[in-house]
Amino acid sequence: MELTIVMPCLNEAETVATCVGKAMGFLAESGIDGEVVVADNGSTDGSQRLATDAGARVVAIKDKGYGNALMGGIAAARGKYVIMGDADDSYDFTNLMPFVTELRKGYDLVMGNRFKGGIESGAMPKLHKYLGNPVLSFIGRLFFPSAIGDFHCGLRGFSKEGALTLGLQATGMEFASEMVVKATLWGQKITEVPTTLKKDGRSRPPHLRSWRDGWRHLRFLLLYSPRWLFYYPGIALMVAGLAIGIPVIAGPLRVAGLTLDVDSLVAAAGIFVMGYQSVLFAIFTKMYAAAEGLLPAGPRTRWVSEEFRLEWGLLAGAAILVAGVVAMSVSLAHWNGTGFGDLDAHRELRLVIPAAVALMVGLQTCFASLFMSILGIRHTGAPTPVAQPATAPADPVTCAG
Repeated sequence: MELTIVMPCLNEAETVATCVGKAMGFLAESGIDGEVVVADNGSTDGSQRLATDAGARVVAIKDKGYGNALMGGIAAARGKYVIMGDADDSYDFTNLMPFVTELRKGYDLVMGNRFKGGIESGAMPKLHKYLGNPVLSFIGRLFFPSAIGDFHCGLRGFSKEGALTLGLQATGMEFASEMVVKATLWGQKITEVPTTLKKDGRSRPPHLRSWRDGWRHLRFLLLYSPRWLFYYPGIALMVAGLAIGIPVIAGPLRVAGLTLDVDSLVAAAGIFVMGYQSVLFAIFTKMYAAAEGLLPAGPRTRWVSEEFRLEWGLLAGAAILVAGVVAMSVSLAHWNGTGFGDLDAHRELRLVIPAAVALMVGLQTCFASLFMSILGIRHTGAPTPVAQPATAPADPVTCAG
């Protein structure tokens, strides 16, 4: 079988039969060997019977959520290719040939672009059309090397085998972003075709919740990009801390009529330490995600995982610690010279604050090296037990899914 058209469904009695009929008509008219699968997510309005009567194969998906419904539908598909689309009659299931054509060319993922194909008046809330979709799609293109213009189009086609290799896990609406992000990160061939969006045929409100689901999309994009979530902000904080702190160590700094002194040095020290910690988080996250198969391991991640030595990190951390101890000892010597009396705070803090930063960063470096070594431990798995002869025939096992 070449093509399976998958429709997630939750109480779509008003429109599911229409969508299935259009999809079945497309298959018949185009001469494609295919099927329509309705992934039902627990409808209570009779959607299942309506879909079956219209010619679809209904697959019951127990776990709730848009992503769960689609993952279940994709797993049940018999076709080499899958085209997914909502069962609310907003997408044109009679015009799927552009998707099939690109899939036949070898593309792993073919995205629909509603902004190029046309959005009917009232089909998309203005908040989504002018803010939500453009902003989230821009962030997606910024965080990941993708040229897709409409990250959240619900009508898209893909190779079933290619989709299954991605290990898709998002259970909610962020499933749409996950598919594009993972396909991009794993180097799959992606393209897009214009598609239309018209006002859906339902009388009830949609399942989509603008702010909740928008946040879930944004959260997913951030969590799948340690570089933008941790690394870039951390580098910016470290640079800002050094840019403020180093000049102030030498003495008060006048900037635009303001005097930056030891209080500014304290702030700069805090900013630098927060930035350093953020960079470490980026390294930890990328190593863990690569080890678990959540993100592909780039050259630098592979180098850290395979070539990094615990001793190097401990030596670097120890060197920074020694520098901090030496600076702190000099300050104590100054204090001893006064008989442990009053000190010139403005002078001594210029030494004590960098010493404290060195102590913190040195200790963090040692701990980080130990933690990276833990992350680098490979799971070899438990030994496979030797099979024992059965004393009686095993009962047949039935799998339902």
